[in-house]
Amino acid sequence: MHINDLLKIATERKASDLHLKVGSYPIIRIDGGLAAIESVNRLMAEDTVSMAFSILNGRQKHKFKENHEIDVAYSVPGLGRFRCNVFQQRGTVGMVLRVIPVRIMTIRELMLPTTIEDICNEQRGMILCTGTTGSGKSTTLAGMIDYINARRTEHIITIEDPIEFLHRDKKSIVNQREIGVDTNSFSNALRGALRQDPDVILVGEMRDYETIETAIHASETGHLLLSTLHTLDATETVNRIISVFPPHQQKQIRLQLSGVLKAIISMRLVPRKDNKGRVPAAEIMIATPYIKTCIEEKEKTKQIHDAIAAGVSQYGMQTFDQSLYYLWKSGLITYEEALKRCTNPDEFKLKVQGIQSTSDIARDNMESSIAASPGLSVSGAGGGPSTLDSNEFTNDMGTGGGQSDDDLFDFSSELD
Repeated sequence: MHINDLLKIATERKASDLHLKVGSYPIIRIDGGLAAIESVNRLMAEDTVSMAFSILNGRQKHKFKENHEIDVAYSVPGLGRFRCNVFQQRGTVGMVLRVIPVRIMTIRELMLPTTIEDICNEQRGMILCTGTTGSGKSTTLAGMIDYINARRTEHIITIEDPIEFLHRDKKSIVNQREIGVDTNSFSNALRGALRQDPDVILVGEMRDYETIETAIHASETGHLLLSTLHTLDATETVNRIISVFPPHQQKQIRLQLSGVLKAIISMRLVPRKDNKGRVPAAEIMIATPYIKTCIEEKEKTKQIHDAIAAGVSQYGMQTFDQSLYYLWKSGLITYEEALKRCTNPDEFKLKVQGIQSTSDIARDNMESSIAASPGLSVSGAGGGPSTLDSNEFTNDMGTGGGQSDDDLFDFSSELD
């Protein structure tokens, strides 16, 4: 069987991934769960080698033989694009292919909060999208780049490993560079991008010290930079970036990061109540003056979570627990799924029961003090006042920007 036949089965069943391992049936991931394709034979060693080498060119085969693993992009006309990792395990060849839809879904079609559209209107600085593997980071960033591409006349440069979503020029011009094909590394490509007259730079992943340092520098020089990190929430993201640098530089990096960071969007996918895929729960942090202070001062960094919780009505921010609560109230997810994925289950139970916890009272007090402070009343992420109140936010999360429940997009096929 050719690999294209298996990929056709995977796309027909709306799978997000295809796993190929010697001795096992081909396995697909649907809505987060794994299922075997038992209609075909178990894979032999020669099967996986043949499939792997059918999608690798000569240079890639040589690199795989040297490194025993490689990331490549693979396209099938009429079927779609796939991000493939070929690796060696126990002396045999294994593969995992991620399905990348041809059409880029909009922010609203992905059922993401409309605050993210405001974030896309930023002209400079750093925007980070974080989460575990398969949480929807790449899909969200693709929607954000497409939003900018359709509305602004900019030069957009993407640096990816490998290139996933293909962006066609709309109002902007988009140049996409692939690691190992068009450039040698993220850091080299990012340094080169600064000399290519960019307005917006997308870095597929900030993996190391050099890339993070260059990304901060690019954000300081008047560019809008978007990237991803494998972190769970905003607080962990800030701590991860700071910890990459040696101790004697961390104070300076805190000051630089607080100056360039505009927003952090952290993603998790939750199974829908109607079993029609998954919906995104998102923590959204906007870099308000108070949060900038929390980034600058190490002892205050742990207060970022409470600052996010207090900024719902004024800035359109939300924590994961608030996002899960809105999804549950809208009937999109079950109470059990929300409770399983929330950060603080005890507080979540109290909120569902209509009981305000001590920390909720503290957050309300913080929100009141922030609103009352003359130096802290700032515009929203898009440069204008944020008019999104908690009720509007609930409706946006629940309806995907005005769509009926039957028309909601199946997010499970649009993963990271």
